[in-house]
Amino acid sequence: MGQEGARVARVNRQPLSPSGSGRRAVEAVWRIESARIVATLARYTGDFPLAEDVAQEALAEALVTWSREGVPTNPAGWLMTVGRRRAVDAYRRRAALDERYSVVARDLGEGGVAAGSAPEGGENDMPWDPDRIDDDVLALMFISCHPMLSREAQVALTLRVLGGLTSDEIARAFLVPTATVQARITRAKKTLAAAQVPFVAPPAHERRERLGSVLSVLYLVFTEGSTASSGSEWMRQDLAHEAIRLARILARLVPDEAETHGLLALLELTAARFPARLGEDGEPVLLEGQDRQRWDRSAIRRGRAALTVAGRTGRGLGAYGVQAAIAEVHAIAPSVGETDWERIVVLYEALGRLAPSPIVELNRAVAVSMAAGPAAALLIVDDLVAAGSLPGSYLLPSVRGELLTRLGRVDDARLQFEVAIELCENDSARSILEGKLAALDG
Repeated sequence: MGQEGARVARVNRQPLSPSGSGRRAVEAVWRIESARIVATLARYTGDFPLAEDVAQEALAEALVTWSREGVPTNPAGWLMTVGRRRAVDAYRRRAALDERYSVVARDLGEGGVAAGSAPEGGENDMPWDPDRIDDDVLALMFISCHPMLSREAQVALTLRVLGGLTSDEIARAFLVPTATVQARITRAKKTLAAAQVPFVAPPAHERRERLGSVLSVLYLVFTEGSTASSGSEWMRQDLAHEAIRLARILARLVPDEAETHGLLALLELTAARFPARLGEDGEPVLLEGQDRQRWDRSAIRRGRAALTVAGRTGRGLGAYGVQAAIAEVHAIAPSVGETDWERIVVLYEALGRLAPSPIVELNRAVAVSMAAGPAAALLIVDDLVAAGSLPGSYLLPSVRGELLTRLGRVDDARLQFEVAIELCENDSARSILEGKLAALDG
């Protein structure tokens, strides 16, 4: 159990107000310990969907019991014991007194817990093996991001079982109905059960390939948190910080893969700018207008340290590591004008070879505009337009409008900003674009 979990576990059993204290205690313990609880239950039952179900049942029971009777001295152990008892009940309901039921029942030692009582879950009852925790959580990461699941299902399952988020929280983060999130999680668990996916981390020869899915999901979650694709909020920082927390865990569990450290470096360095990305009234502040004194220097130090580890691990930097190197150039620059844009252009060229995409080319164009001027950058952007890249995205016309403005082609720029505004689904980003359009007429 981590430091935070141990601190929570030492809370004395005291009555709590049913109005909210009990719920807050449950939520705190769950957010800290949920991944280990589900992972350990999955190892004991050999059934990941069942483990997630019984863990949720234990959580529901805690919401009622802790508010009435107080927080147990070992909250995580309490949840684990209830979860294991619910697993036994599930096997009973299936009327399958088979070997799995016998093993789980014997491990549980039912004589020690009365059928109707709430378990104390003392330290001696802690059912996880400290030598297996890392393996369990790693297996949970790979199962949640199993390649047979859709990307949407991978994200929902990862945030549920590793992040400890509720369906409501995930739904709010991605602006979809709660029922949609619940359906994705239910389908994912049914798919894993039908395929009889074993609760094990993939063997070494498969891990590198499947690690890509885990990294991709964490990057997607962070990206949605750092720059919301739709809705009224410019950022969803809780979502972004959850991705960072999971990336830190992954870097500890898979320390010999450069890209785990590269992704962590990228997230830390990007999040370092969060404090300066919103003004006093909550309005978005773009890079050129940010007060760099407000950047989180501790996050920059963590990011640079992770990037150093990535650079000396394995075969050097991958795509996430190169993006982190770009973020580092921004992090150490005193201002936009003093940024080493030539180096950023070179890094984007390298990224384009590692992970070619229209977004990488568009970002390279922005860097080229700063290093060599808007005319050179417009050639890159016009090639993307001719290729039909990024259809439906406001980013391409937005960048093109910026370049045309700098070139004095006001009428053409106005048309591009109007297109971008029409395509943009985020209220804050749309407000920025409307401001740029208005400035053309000012």
